[in-house]
Amino acid sequence: MDKLIDLISKEVSDAFESAGYDKELGKVTISNRPDLCEYQCNGAMAGAKQYHKAPFIIADEIAQKLQDNDKFESVESVKPGFLNIKLSKTFIREYIVKMLHEKKFGVTQPGHQPKIIIDYGGPNVAKPLHVGHLRSAVIGESIKRILKYTGNDVTGDIHMGDWGLQMGLIISQLKEEQPDLPYFDPEHTGPYPKEAPFTISELEKIYPAASARSKEDEEFKAAAMEATKLLQDGDKGYRALWHHIMNVSIADLKKNYKNLNVSFDLWRGESDVHEVIPGMVDYMKSHGYAHESQGALVVDVAEETDTKEVPPCMILKSDGASLYNTTDLATIDTRMKEFHPEGLVYVVDKRQELYFTQVFRCARKTKLVMPETGLSFVGFGTMNGKDGKPFKTRAGGVMRLENLISEIDEKMYSRIKEGTPDIDDAEAKDTAHKVALAAIKYGDLSNQPSKDYIFDIDKFTSFEGDTGPYILYTIVRIKSILNRYEQEGKSVKEALLADADTDNQKTLMLQVTRFADAVESAARDLMPNRICAYIYELANDFNSFYHETKILAESDENKKQSYIALLATTLKVLETGIDLLGFDAPERM
Repeated sequence: MDKLIDLISKEVSDAFESAGYDKELGKVTISNRPDLCEYQCNGAMAGAKQYHKAPFIIADEIAQKLQDNDKFESVESVKPGFLNIKLSKTFIREYIVKMLHEKKFGVTQPGHQPKIIIDYGGPNVAKPLHVGHLRSAVIGESIKRILKYTGNDVTGDIHMGDWGLQMGLIISQLKEEQPDLPYFDPEHTGPYPKEAPFTISELEKIYPAASARSKEDEEFKAAAMEATKLLQDGDKGYRALWHHIMNVSIADLKKNYKNLNVSFDLWRGESDVHEVIPGMVDYMKSHGYAHESQGALVVDVAEETDTKEVPPCMILKSDGASLYNTTDLATIDTRMKEFHPEGLVYVVDKRQELYFTQVFRCARKTKLVMPETGLSFVGFGTMNGKDGKPFKTRAGGVMRLENLISEIDEKMYSRIKEGTPDIDDAEAKDTAHKVALAAIKYGDLSNQPSKDYIFDIDKFTSFEGDTGPYILYTIVRIKSILNRYEQEGKSVKEALLADADTDNQKTLMLQVTRFADAVESAARDLMPNRICAYIYELANDFNSFYHETKILAESDENKKQSYIALLATTLKVLETGIDLLGFDAPERM
């Protein structure tokens, strides 16, 4: 479906061409002075020098040609040569009706479903999720939803850290605490226990204790490194213990991500490509891509156009050990062979940009990916406290993610119980959690991903201003009006949209037409904040309309029906918008 602005631009471009000018001058933009007009065209200004005419003369000619065009209410030439445009109310209504009959409200769908894999989450197993994991999960989930909505076949992969030294640390610590476990008995021949010898709570204490000890005890660190090597070489007892660690950790991760309304299609980690690495390394050597440098195996990835140094991508350390680079390249190799994606998207801390520049260049140079394969790095900034430093607990530690969510849940629960005394506890808790998620996710996503931002709980949980709860409150308000309309014995589905009869109604209708533009822009540049900006403007325009209009009290039945139809449409668009951001609305607040 053509965008409204493209249809308008075509009419204006045709007018320029009809008057003997370059049709490219007819590009239309949304007005930066909505008090004067809805759209504007500055083509006459640009064409003045080319055609040796005063811009207002060109603008006058174009305005004259568009006077009888039924898509416009008015086209006014304003000195020194601007075209101020207002659209026909009938044209706007007809566009919305067509939009409602289109798939995905007119969002352009590709001719086929491009396969895209998005890598986000990236937690380490055996460790609890903390606030540092929030941005990757929230931004990645939203981008995944946006890309799916715009017609892509998207697979989300969590890419866990599950194969490095942390495994050896846990195994070594456990061996000292429970040396009689069968996993440490080289003579053990029978099956290993089905139940893990630890709970998630115990596991989450074992790792930090082992990690701290390894920094002070060289002998213990050496034992942990040896345990890591034995695990990776296939020691049966250590592999069985590793499976316990994975099962216990993944169950906890799934619970916590579900609580955040985040899901993954693949639960893979570094361990999944361990067996791929030797073959990949041999391939890079045999094809002359990799060479030795100071004992290490590297691939040169610097380019002549670089303005700053891009070091070689290291494939193996001097002792033959693999690195994150090795694992990530093997993962790319596996994804290409297994899924044949047209694009790979990584949602990672922006401080890793140079690292991913090296990895992406290496993948291209070594032909692990096709020349046309998209490799996108979405680098996110830091979530900071009010002091401008990375968000911490009051005691100064890194806050667990489930504790942060729980704290905001409780805050919203108290507010909802206070504002709606008749609500039962179950509904209040469910509503509180939905509002809390909206506060957290919108507070994050409304910022451009690469920007650092201040995590301000008081601001984010406010029901006023540019916040998630404000968007939800607007949705609940619309639901309430539609419910009351149906309680009058009337059908929302049968309500017919008419031409706008007030400026506020027209403004709201115009905002509805811009949904596809916002979604396509967010998908193209991988920026969910553009959907936040759009639904905030839509919510504002609805609330202006609501405060200036007697909707259910309107005596003219046709007008009332049109208002209801517009509310139902606005609701659909808002609910779609928040779903793309990864949260939903309660029935009441």
